[in-house]
Amino acid sequence: VAQQYQVPFMHFTGPFNAEEYQKIIEVHGAEWVALSGWLKLAAGLDPQRTINIHPGPLPRFGGKGMYGKHVHAAVVEAFKAGEVTTSHVTMHFVTPQYDEGPVIFRYPILVEEGDDGPALGERVNKVEHGWQSYITNLVVNGLISWDGKDPKSLKVPEGYQFLEAKY
Repeated sequence: VAQQYQVPFMHFTGPFNAEEYQKIIEVHGAEWVALSGWLKLAAGLDPQRTINIHPGPLPRFGGKGMYGKHVHAAVVEAFKAGEVTTSHVTMHFVTPQYDEGPVIFRYPILVEEGDDGPALGERVNKVEHGWQSYITNLVVNGLISWDGKDPKSLKVPEGYQFLEAKY
């Protein structure tokens, strides 16, 4: 599909380290990196120009090993224990630590009675697809930004409603 629309594409099989990530960016002339479904630690990338989408509420359901089905199962278990009522689609800037960059987007998804991980994951995935390009557009056009060091430097458009969401 990428070739059909003349979009540069590369299937990357590793090694997964800062030097290789930087080579890809240089070869393709990328100004921004958007991670989606990326399971490796993204070391060596510019934290001001790298964003990630995460299928659950951060920071509670983030970190090493917390991706996809693992996040959804953990959220469902927390729901059954009465600890949460929602999952989230979360987007954040990427730092050298898993899922610790400043959050730039949270969109709550109700966990429903009878949900299991796959059912919740299907609903989360639909919302991810609906919002990812919109939020990415805000970032690459400078409407959402930060200095790459201090999360308090995060800037969002006036009236932006997507930083806070209740569990």
